[in-house]
Amino acid sequence: MTDLPSAPARDGRAQDTPATPSGTGRTAVRRGPADPVKALMHRHRELCERAVDPLEIAAGLEAHGVTDRTAARFRHRDVFSLAEELYARVPRDTQQPLSAQELTAPSVGWALRALLPGTVCAVAVEGVRLTDGGARPVVGTLGAIAFTVTLTLVLRRGPLRAGPGTRPVAVLGAVWLLAYAAGGDGLLDEALRGGPDGAWPLDPATVTGLALAVAPALWCAHLFSVRARKKLDSSRGLAEFTGRSRPLLLATVALYIGGLALCLTATQLAYDTRGFAGALALGVLLWLARLLAAHGFSAAATKVLTAAAGTELLALATVFAGRLPGCAPLARPVDALVRTWGPGALPALVCGAAALALLARAVAVLARASAHVDQ
Repeated sequence: MTDLPSAPARDGRAQDTPATPSGTGRTAVRRGPADPVKALMHRHRELCERAVDPLEIAAGLEAHGVTDRTAARFRHRDVFSLAEELYARVPRDTQQPLSAQELTAPSVGWALRALLPGTVCAVAVEGVRLTDGGARPVVGTLGAIAFTVTLTLVLRRGPLRAGPGTRPVAVLGAVWLLAYAAGGDGLLDEALRGGPDGAWPLDPATVTGLALAVAPALWCAHLFSVRARKKLDSSRGLAEFTGRSRPLLLATVALYIGGLALCLTATQLAYDTRGFAGALALGVLLWLARLLAAHGFSAAATKVLTAAAGTELLALATVFAGRLPGCAPLARPVDALVRTWGPGALPALVCGAAALALLARAVAVLARASAHVDQ
């Protein structure tokens, strides 16, 4: 075999040129690093060792900011090609990852537990309706506490468990949106009429319907996680997975909207109330926010929930501020909206716009393979 002729290094620095054993005076020069993938392999060794296929490694690299352009610097055409080399070179544990086992494990008990928040909320609402006087606030408070505890326990595990990056402000935003769904429309209507002079009407149908919809929310999120994981295992590249996961996400959203609509329709028929559009928009908004947070994208969910809650709060504030001398124009936009479409138009508009924003974000980020691989 003949020796390669001398060539300058790619980074422009001189390389050591030891003489060949033949003593002919010719030298062999290393063209750049002998193993450009080695440093990357050690940096992501844990990811490579636990991966069950090259696409898992590609997803992990994608999550760490490695792009096709970056892969070209390692002499590969794309991230998947680079991941294939890492997968071939690093010894790994061939046991199925725990996260995948949890996704595919039987979940009959968990699926039944998803019904608890709706059941507890329905019992609490009925308890409030059947009591009066001083007992009603006590029953309502105890019911709210029981529902909060049950919902927290159900969401702590499962496909909608929030990641460590979840911010308290997102929880506060969600609580405000739910509180407004329970009594915001009545308060807004009373405020525009000059009140409230006492207790304003509450909406038990919306609260109960959203609580019952926790079950389809968990089931749909579980279905999406399982199906996405299977597509991740069977895809041969990041682009292929993205193309297959986006229709899956949209179909899952449509399935959840159907389940949510059934829950809200049932409760509104039971309590003979209205306000379907606002409740539906709020349910979709909360589900998308939780789904994004569960897959590690809590920042977008926090911003949108905060913006929606702040908009509803500002709308109420402008109505009361309009009573001040010279401040009547502040209340005109909300007054015109309510006169035209009713008090339920405000949450429908605000939550609907916020849900569309989160849906666009979910389509963009949940179609990535890295959203479905433990990092």
